[in-house]
Amino acid sequence: MILLRLAAFEQQLKWTAVALGIFSTISLVQGWQLAAMLFSLPFCLIWVYCGWLRTEPQLKYLNMMFSALYVYGIARYFLI
Repeated sequence: MILLRLAAFEQQLKWTAVALGIFSTISLVQGWQLAAMLFSLPFCLIWVYCGWLRTEPQLKYLNMMFSALYVYGIARYFLI
């Protein structure tokens, strides 16, 4: 199963998520709305994966909701 094969990279994924979170925060502070959403989406997807791996339902579902909102925001940015 692919999820189990990726489990070996969980710690590296979490560090990547930390970097994405920092870049997202910098983007928010600078007022770069699209960049913030583009950094936040993979951040949330990594944590959705980590939630599935560790069966943390709160983390998983919260980040699924945020991921959907970021996809909506990115689509809205390009369509309007």
